[in-house]
Order: sequence, then structure tokens, then C-alpha cells
Amino acid sequence: MIPQDKLDAVVSRFEAVETEMQTASSPDDIVRLSKEHAELKPIAEAASELTSARSELTEAEEMAAGDDPDMAEMAKDEVETLKKRIPELEEQLQIMLLPKDKADNAPVILEVRAGTGGDEAALFAGDLFRMYQRYAADHGWKVEVLESSESGVGGYKEIQASITGDNVFGRMKFESGVHRVQRVPETETQGRIHTSAATVAVLPEPEDVDIEINDADIRVDVFRASGPGGQSVNTTDSAVRIIHLPTGITVSQQDEKSQHKNRAKAMKVLRARLYDAERARIEAERSADRKSQVGSGDRSERIRTYNFPQSRVTDHRIGLTLHKLDKIIAGEALDELIDALVLEAQTEQLAAMEEGA
Repeated sequence: MIPQDKLDAVVSRFEAVETEMQTASSPDDIVRLSKEHAELKPIAEAASELTSARSELTEAEEMAAGDDPDMAEMAKDEVETLKKRIPELEEQLQIMLLPKDKADNAPVILEVRAGTGGDEAALFAGDLFRMYQRYAADHGWKVEVLESSESGVGGYKEIQASITGDNVFGRMKFESGVHRVQRVPETETQGRIHTSAATVAVLPEPEDVDIEINDADIRVDVFRASGPGGQSVNTTDSAVRIIHLPTGITVSQQDEKSQHKNRAKAMKVLRARLYDAERARIEAERSADRKSQVGSGDRSERIRTYNFPQSRVTDHRIGLTLHKLDKIIAGEALDELIDALVLEAQTEQLAAMEEGA
């Protein structure tokens, strides 16, 4: 049972934020308060609903014990209804009160790379990237391609993009891993099903204060950008390669004609990779005893299979299979998979908290 004083504290804080918003004049304060207000509103509403239900239960129990038989009978029915409803409300609120990953609201760097399977893997990488583009559009997010390497058949050897919007990492973080596809390639004359794969990495973009990169720790090389076959794209050394000396992480950018813009993009990707590496290190220390891989972000883990002949998608982490591949690959039904993964992660978090209590 969630203590009543905790419910009261949530509602009080929400009311205090609403009061502060009426008098705030600083743009920074307005943004900060608006964000907190949006986060607290559903929690405060759920807390108020639970408080009311508890109060109604007390009144119904008193009425059920009264002298009026008719009223007592009605009250008993109400007691039974509320005793079923209150645990449901408490469970919903417990999930809402779980500690939030501070990176959930961060924009992300999305990296999709063709894996095993040759041209078919590159085509699949393109399918995945377009799936995420449409999914982002449906959520009102903005997608900006940072770097891409197209294959000769219309897919991508690899592609990087920045995605910005509300709760981007909170939703997209479950997509990191190996995605496997089973289908008949267009070039297959015998109708045989081939299996190929692509890897997806979703890296939260940190605020500048989260990751500091010293100039002494990086080496910046500039070179002339080139397209397929080595054909010169421009006549200036606009492409940029940044090597982070302590970790060996290397980032290259050449999509822009401006060296300055390419360097800015490369630093954005480098910062995200360093931040992701630090998050992974901390998470590994915290979850050394956990068996679950849900939301782990392990890029070597096979997380999902897309079987075209049977029009099914299976997420191996939670054993969920949906027979609506067309809608998922179009981004329309991807939320069904992500919602299930979010729920599983929340359930694990609740169980871990109860074990530690």
C-alpha cells in the first residue's frame, strides 16, 4: 500500500508548481516549471483518484455496518467494487512513481548498420531506418540525417541520424540490438528464404554538462570528402575525423560541405558515444546480478526477428509475437512492441524494489 502522506505530498507539489507558474517571469523558470507540471499532472490525478477511492471505501464500510438493511446491502456491493479497484489504482500509481531514467527525455543518435547478409542486409537496414523515420513522424519528432553510406542496391551500409522530441530515448532505447529478417530476396530465383541482420544503436544525446571533452584528449583530422567509387564530392578538406585518444572512439562526418558543420556533427556523435559508454558501465555495475536483457541496450543481442513469409514479428526478450509485420515495418504498430517492453521493464523494476524493501 502506498502511504497516504506520499499521495498528499505528490498532490501538494503539483499544486505548488501550478502556483509558481502563475508568477514565473524568467524564461528558464517557465520552461522548468512547465516540464515539471507536465510530468506531475498524470501522477497527481492518479494520486487524487486513489485518495478518493480510499475515502469512499471507508464510508462504504461504515454504511455496510449500519442499521439500514437496504443501504447496508448497497454499501456491501460498493465495498467489493472498491476493494478490487483500489489495488489496480495502487499498481498503476506505483509504476508512475518509479524512478525515472534522467535520459528518457533526451534526444538520441540513431545508428543503423547492415550486418550479415550482404545486399539484403543493407536493404533491411534501409527498411529499419524508414520504419523509425515514420515512427518519429507519427510522434511529432524531428529526424536529421547526420551521416550515411548507401549501398549499391538502394539500402544503407550504415546511417546515423539525430532524433529530437519528447521522451525520444524513453521509447527508442528498447530498439538497440540485432534485428534479424527472414524473407525471399528480389534477386532469389528459387524462392528460397534468406536470413540477414542489421544492428541498431540508440544513444542518448547528453547535455553539454553531462560529458566534458578536453581538447587534449582528441585528435582532429580533416580530409577531402568523397562519394561512391572515390569520386570527389568537393575540392576542399571539409570532411572531419575525430579520434578520442583515451578510448579510441573514432567519429567521421562528411555529409556537409562546411568543415565547421561536419566537426559540430562529429562532436555531437562523439559526445553521445562517450555518454552511452559511461551509462553502460554504470548499468553493468548496478545490474550484475540481473538476468533480464530488456532495455539493456546490448548491441550484440539478437532482440527481434521479422519473418516476411509469415507476416510476423517476434521480440525475443519478452517472447511476444505479432502477426502484423506490414504495420510494424511501416512504423504504425511499432508502439505495440515498445509498450510491451516498457511494461516488462517497469514490472522488473517494481519486483527489484520489492525484493530490496
